[in-house]
Amino acid sequence: MAELGAISLWIALALASYSTVGSVAGKLRLSPALVESAQSAVYAAALALLVATLSLVIAFISRDFEISYVAAHSDLAMADRFTWVAFYAGNEGSLLYIGTVLAIMSSIAVWRSPEKFKDAMPYTTAVLMLTLTFFLAVTAVMANPFDKLPFVPLDGEGINPLLTHFGMFFHPPALMAGLIGITLPFAFALGSLLAGKTGDEWVDAGRVWGIISWVLLAAGLLLGSWWAYTILGWGGFWFWDPVENAAFMPWLGITAFIHSIMVQKRRGMFRMWNIVLVNVAFGLALYGMFMNRGGSVPSVHSFGSSSLGWIFLIFLAVGVVVPFAIFIWRYPLLKSARNLDSMLSREAAFLVNNMLLLAIAFVTLWGTVYPLLSRLTNDEEITIARPFYDQVNGPLMLALVFLMGVGPLIPWRKAGMASVRKTLLPPIIGGLATVGILAALGLHKEYALIGFGLATFVTTGILMEWFRGTRSRRRSSGENYAAAFLRLIMANRPRYGGYIVHLSVVMVTLGIVGTSFFSTQVDVVLNPGESVVVENYELLYLGSVETPKGNRTEFTSTVQIFRDGDLLETVRPKRDFYPSFNMAATNAAIRSTPVEDLYIVPSENLPDGSVGFRILINPLIWWMWVAGPVMLVGTVVALWPTRVRAPAPVPSPRRFTTGTRPTTA
Repeated sequence: MAELGAISLWIALALASYSTVGSVAGKLRLSPALVESAQSAVYAAALALLVATLSLVIAFISRDFEISYVAAHSDLAMADRFTWVAFYAGNEGSLLYIGTVLAIMSSIAVWRSPEKFKDAMPYTTAVLMLTLTFFLAVTAVMANPFDKLPFVPLDGEGINPLLTHFGMFFHPPALMAGLIGITLPFAFALGSLLAGKTGDEWVDAGRVWGIISWVLLAAGLLLGSWWAYTILGWGGFWFWDPVENAAFMPWLGITAFIHSIMVQKRRGMFRMWNIVLVNVAFGLALYGMFMNRGGSVPSVHSFGSSSLGWIFLIFLAVGVVVPFAIFIWRYPLLKSARNLDSMLSREAAFLVNNMLLLAIAFVTLWGTVYPLLSRLTNDEEITIARPFYDQVNGPLMLALVFLMGVGPLIPWRKAGMASVRKTLLPPIIGGLATVGILAALGLHKEYALIGFGLATFVTTGILMEWFRGTRSRRRSSGENYAAAFLRLIMANRPRYGGYIVHLSVVMVTLGIVGTSFFSTQVDVVLNPGESVVVENYELLYLGSVETPKGNRTEFTSTVQIFRDGDLLETVRPKRDFYPSFNMAATNAAIRSTPVEDLYIVPSENLPDGSVGFRILINPLIWWMWVAGPVMLVGTVVALWPTRVRAPAPVPSPRRFTTGTRPTTA
């Protein structure tokens, strides 16, 4: 399989290179046949990469240790279900995965390209294939997953224990697909500029691919938080790690873009601004891949680190400088159809939304690169810790949540103060009532009160919009409330799908506020038969069982959970020790409810049978994990295609049944 995979990889590289050159040459020479041939090469490259991917997967399944990459990331003891995880566990496999995803996305984009964008599509194809050529060249020449060892070892080194988690089946591939997916809206924007199409021809395709990239990144970030929460043993979900930040910043950039592109689609505004935003998002995506490929800032996410950082740094520089140079070249043609009528309008709200998102991205970028800058300037590395991000980004995020509630309720173009007050009054009352009730109950943490108040404010506004629309539809159609509500959403899927996504953001806000301000942590060592009381829970440790496995030793503890003297549940948190990696992986026992999580994880197993436990109570974090499926539903609703109905036929005079012809006076 190594030979087939390597040949397929080189064939894909040749096809991507040909498509890059052929697309531009066909456009400049006015040769439709050459353009079509270059587009066909896109499909062929995707097929070749699927063959390469399948070859590597089969090599993992058969444990072909002659292949260096297979030997480095698997062993005989690895369960077959982790084959997919092992495929992208290292640098070589993840680069192949990125190339395959980009090729498949590019094929779909070329196949489904809008007819009105036909003149600019060759340039877009060239941008996509040039990016693919870079990744395939690096993979084939510098990080080939099909390179062979001079000898065949009896066993492999094994998969990283931290990757043997259900979340790893989806977290890394979603993040990588989201990062490379930003190439699609970027390519449509850049192709439009190169072709001199500086209007709105690219907007629809850019919006769709922007949303797809956004939801992939969002899903990857949430799944990564869940993975960290359940397996790393520290009971948190976000650490502002450099590689975490490298995925978070492109998400912020593409979030700003998909909001701003709505204004261009609806009002013909922000043409220049949207080009800037998609260029920034693409640059941040390249920075994220640079950080994952050997960035010089230390990170706990070291799975894909390598010596390829310098080549990705060069590509990052080119990917930032060249697009902005093209933007400056076409700047005189990028005049918007309309200007901003008023700062009290939905367009202005989207603009402020963009500024806040970019401010959060800049703060995060500054905190990430500052250790490197301090090392270069002062010969001393100064690390930026979590308090910096929390103190600076926290207020910005709260302002963003507030704007998320205000923006959809303000009309386009220009709003009157009277109508704004009338629209915003119920959500404001709901938010203030929430703050007042919580303060009366003894909650006096300012940021927490603001967070809960804003969550109620946004939710009330969304529910109001749904109620008004449902009531209006029911009055006009006579439908019951359930049918009217469903058909209301289906009649304007982008709008109401966006509302569902906003509700998921509210859920994430609840989880962050709850765990940030009200979490309880207790570290304790218990002998069998001993118990500990944490808030209103009593935990009784019964004992631990040591079980040798092929590549690890499992330590399974048994803990009974009591409340008010009643047994709630018996849980078995687990700690596995891997001698070959000199590393332990934990599997926390979590009793989860919408109110709070009881989190129990063994941190150390001592020779005398006692166990060190970390016990946490994390209020409201359940809502963060529910937010993921809700966000996915909202995105599907927003992207679901609308059926275009054929116009009703105009009745002819022959269809009258009166038997008489119309007469004229």
